[in-house]
Amino acid sequence: MPQLPAFDVMTATCPSRTSLVRIANKWTAMVVIALSSGRMRFRDLRATVDGISAKVLTETLRDLERDGLVTRHMYAEVPPRVEYELTALGRTLHAPLHALGSWAEDHITEVLAARESYDARQ
Repeated sequence: MPQLPAFDVMTATCPSRTSLVRIANKWTAMVVIALSSGRMRFRDLRATVDGISAKVLTETLRDLERDGLVTRHMYAEVPPRVEYELTALGRTLHAPLHALGSWAEDHITEVLAARESYDARQ
């Protein structure tokens, strides 16, 4: 069995860096958190992730599908129905991204106070 190279996100040429860049994207994080509750249709995802445009949601879902984090289910109905769902790999992101979201909610007052203090010194 061939030995895999050591991956290091701090190295510019490491392929793991592109994965981290994708995961660290704000829309990716919100879509993964939204899909953690189960399959969703595009319009429901867009309503859940307030502020995301249809174009950005489409691009985000395509990127997540390409990376194996989301699967797309198409149903032969009239009108056509499409649902998105986290894959097993995508579900492994739920805990860390949910933790980041919770941290942001829990500490926003401190962050806002720090911003205000910083801005007052400028």
